[in-house]
Amino acid sequence: MRIDSHQHFWNYSPETHAWINDEMHLIQRNFLPADLAPALKQHSIDGTVLVQVDQNEEENLFFLELAQQNPFIKGTVGWVDLRAENVEERLDFYKQYPTLKGFRHIVQGESDPYFLQNPAFRRGIEALGKRGYTYDILIYPHQLPAAIELVKAFPDQIFVLDHLAKPYIKAGQIDQWASFIQHLGEMPNVHCKVSGMVTEANWQNWEFRNFRPFLDKVTEAFGTQRLMYGSDWPVCLVAGSYSNVIGICEAYFGSFSADEQADVMGRNAERVYSL
Repeated sequence: MRIDSHQHFWNYSPETHAWINDEMHLIQRNFLPADLAPALKQHSIDGTVLVQVDQNEEENLFFLELAQQNPFIKGTVGWVDLRAENVEERLDFYKQYPTLKGFRHIVQGESDPYFLQNPAFRRGIEALGKRGYTYDILIYPHQLPAAIELVKAFPDQIFVLDHLAKPYIKAGQIDQWASFIQHLGEMPNVHCKVSGMVTEANWQNWEFRNFRPFLDKVTEAFGTQRLMYGSDWPVCLVAGSYSNVIGICEAYFGSFSADEQADVMGRNAERVYSL
C-alpha cells in the first residue's frame, strides 16, 4: 500500500486553533475527509495516518469516528496527558479501539527545552511501551538533545520523529541539526517522517533544491527502511499543494530502487503503525 503517514482533520475554531494565525488564513476553515479524498485518489494513496491536532481527548473519539466512516484512514495518533497520574487507566480505555495506534504531545509548544526529560512524562512513555503504542516526537531542532536522551532511555519503545524535527530550511541552517539527526538515527527504535518541509521553507519562494541537503542527511541517518512519507495536509497548503509535497518526496527517491521507494511511500508506515 501507498500510505500518507501524517495528515490532519479539524472543525475550525479560532479559539481552539489559535496557532492558525492570519498568515495561515488559507487553512482557517474546516478540513474533513471529503476534502482530502480527491488528492489521495489522484496520487494513488491507499490509506493515511490521521494525527493529533488538539491536546484533548475529545479529539481522539472524533478521529476514531472519522476512521470508522472513512476506510482510507488506516490508523490514528491521538493525545492523552502522559504526565497524568491516571495515564495507565486512560491508555487501557483506548485499547478497545484498534485503529488508535499511538500518541503525541505538542512538545514544540513547551517552553522547557528539556520537557522530554520530565519524570512524570517519562512515566507516561513507559506506560505507552507496555501497551504497544507508538509515540510521535513533535519538536524543534533545539529540543533534539532531549529527544536523543528520551530515545536512549526507552530502547524498546517505537518513536516516530515528525517533520524531520522542523529544521531551519528557510535560513539554510543545517550543521547543528544534522549532527543531532545523525546521532538520533543511530538508535534503531526511532523512525522519521519525510513531512512538514514546505512550511519550514520560504512559503512563497521555495524550490526542490532547498530540501535536498536536508533529505540527504535524514536518508543517511535513518536509511530508507526507517523513513516514511507524510503530507502534513492541510497545513502544507499554506506553502503549496498536496501534489507539491508528494512530488518532493517522489522526486528525491525516484532514483532509488523499487523496494526502497515502496518502503518510504508506504511499507514502513504499515509496519511501524501496524496498519
